Amino acid sequence: MIRTSVIGFPRIGEKRELKQATEDYFAGKITHESFYSRAAQLRKSHWLLQKEKGIDLIPSNDFSLYDGMLDTIIMLNAVPKRYREAGLRDDELYFAMAKGFQKGKTDLKAMDMKKWFNTNYHYIVPEIEKGAEFSLGSDKVFTEYAESLASGVRTKPVIIGPFTFLRLSRKEPGTIDKRLVTSAAAVYAEVFRTLSSLRCDLVQMDEPALVLDLTEDDVSLFDALYRQILRAKGPVKVLLQTYFGDIRDVWKAAARLDFDLIGLDFIEGARNIGLLKQSPFPMEKQLVAGVVNGKNVWVNDFGRTLPLLDEIKKNVASGEIIIGTSCSLLHVPYSTRHETALPEQYRRHLAFAEEKLDEQKSIASILDRSSGDYASDPDFRENQAIIKEKKDLKEFYSQEARDRVASLGERDFSRGAEFHDRITRQRRSLDLPALPTTTIGSFPQTADVRKIRSDYRKEAITGEQYEAAIKDKIKGVIALQEEIGLDVLVHGEFERNDMVEYFGENLSGFLFTENGWVQSYGTRGVKPPVIFGDVTRPRPITVPWIAYAQGLTAKPVKGMLTGPVTILNWSFPREDLSLKEIAFQIALAIRDEVADLENAGIKIIQVDEAALREKLPLRKENWQKDYLDWAIKAFRLASSPVRPETQIQTHMCYSEFSDIMESIKDMDADVLLIEAARSDFSVLDSLRVHSYDKDVGPGVYDIHSPRVPGEEEMTGMISLMTGKFDARSLWVNPDCGLKTRTFEETVPSLANMVKAAKRVREMIVR
Repeated sequence: MIRTSVIGFPRIGEKRELKQATEDYFAGKITHESFYSRAAQLRKSHWLLQKEKGIDLIPSNDFSLYDGMLDTIIMLNAVPKRYREAGLRDDELYFAMAKGFQKGKTDLKAMDMKKWFNTNYHYIVPEIEKGAEFSLGSDKVFTEYAESLASGVRTKPVIIGPFTFLRLSRKEPGTIDKRLVTSAAAVYAEVFRTLSSLRCDLVQMDEPALVLDLTEDDVSLFDALYRQILRAKGPVKVLLQTYFGDIRDVWKAAARLDFDLIGLDFIEGARNIGLLKQSPFPMEKQLVAGVVNGKNVWVNDFGRTLPLLDEIKKNVASGEIIIGTSCSLLHVPYSTRHETALPEQYRRHLAFAEEKLDEQKSIASILDRSSGDYASDPDFRENQAIIKEKKDLKEFYSQEARDRVASLGERDFSRGAEFHDRITRQRRSLDLPALPTTTIGSFPQTADVRKIRSDYRKEAITGEQYEAAIKDKIKGVIALQEEIGLDVLVHGEFERNDMVEYFGENLSGFLFTENGWVQSYGTRGVKPPVIFGDVTRPRPITVPWIAYAQGLTAKPVKGMLTGPVTILNWSFPREDLSLKEIAFQIALAIRDEVADLENAGIKIIQVDEAALREKLPLRKENWQKDYLDWAIKAFRLASSPVRPETQIQTHMCYSEFSDIMESIKDMDADVLLIEAARSDFSVLDSLRVHSYDKDVGPGVYDIHSPRVPGEEEMTGMISLMTGKFDARSLWVNPDCGLKTRTFEETVPSLANMVKAAKRVREMIVR
């Protein structure tokens, strides 16, 4: 019998139960004991579901109250000194590292947060301090394994491996030395020994960093770590699990080491099959073949997967394989069972986490019973009928959209006037002070705002009542911003559920789910649309709201749009068109909106590309040709139709930018608003090194934390900015939108930001 393995399962629950429990705990509505009990019940339900579906290798310790990398920091006792010395309880310490802590005289910022490889999931960035040594600091992995046994499910504990932990850490050169390697190996060896005493027979070591471009030093580090760890692992078998790509740089080293199983991704890691052909998979090891896509939501095409598995088996010495997911199912929603409003003609083409369990079992069963004669298998025939049906659907086809893309020329991607000419005209037209203050776009989405939208969806209020209620919110937030003293205002985005979903709902070609939530970070979930067909804009989307807001004030109000690459990257894309063509279709729709905003008298239009770097190929050789060439052009296509006097801003967040700075310059936005607070303005150094010549607004405070930064703190931040960049080119703003914060946190934070900007202006004038 062919076995099945799941790398990881969604944590947030069937209906975001983890989010609700965590927020209830933060708000003091439930006790510590109740919070942890609800989390334990959630873990148990996930294990039992996978057992019921017939999965053989079920993960434990893939569950986290906030982030798996943060859990690993605690496990390795790698807590930075500033948190260790704060005298906090264990749970306070954990969440202080994740989201900051402000109480009495204790004021701790959150740790840095970055995107997890090429996904929209954010991880907490470990910090390795000089002289650090690791030791076992948590029993979480043992506790959750014992829980699984008590639930009647024997699991494989999942642990982020030491190579990925060290590779993604923030550290000074020379920090990773022989002593640190030995202490890391000792902790993992201790984990294996303890798990062995608990009757655990298999541990999964997640090493996604092995799919990155690796140097000889990287390969040597990987080899040194695992030679020590595997030598001391005892009777526990170890699965080296990789995902998000191929492991060409370390394949030979991995095959030589004493791993019992190796997991490879055959969805994004297409070259892994070539590695097997070059060097056949060792007889003494087992291969976990990741052939069920953990990052997209379409039904698996067995007509492609089964021949691929036949090819894989030819290059495995034993001829035996385990059917696996390509990566953790954390990156897809929980189940299509809850999509009752989605017509069955669309829903049957979708596979979320629960359905992917069924797909794994079906693939394994077909292989067990078919002997290569798939066409006669009933499960295979049923699957192929669904695949054919989707190919034949014509109602989402738009000849107009395809013709517009086909007719594009180079002039469609250019602003025409050079930046220095544009910015001179814009400064004259806008007449803003030095260090102008603004926000990124959204204001807090309070319960009453969500109720207005919910009542409108349920037809509990009329369209006229909905419009009046939203306009009242806009009127209030314009008045609030004027009172605070901001220079460039926003309308607050109260009509929007999500920066991508909102635009998708107003464009053709998108499908929407009721409960298709995916974890982005901590308790934050997103509900990505599904791009099912060709994309067009039937009518203006934002113009009435922005024009109304502008009519309330003499100060400029920004038009707020989500960029085409972010809409694409934060949706589940169709698989029958290239990403480039989909991006250009979306860009043309946004381009029409940009033109309409300008015609309505809006002088500043912000086209956010928060997710630009997110889908950058993990291998540098593929960056330009396979992604940046068309991604940058998509932004320019969307933003280029305006006059030189109209200012185009863009916002980008929580990614490494230094290595794509030339491409960011090539976007040709007039103002770049960028995350900087958590990373200590290191992005400014990168901008300066690359001679960035546009205006820039580095975020002066972290909105992902509830702490309220003081005026003195932000004065120091802005002064630091002016020491690195010409003050005439600097804007002052938060890191990101304020949607997830409360007004009680937002108002004093913005007030302090404005006061700080004014103080620094006065210092500059003197």
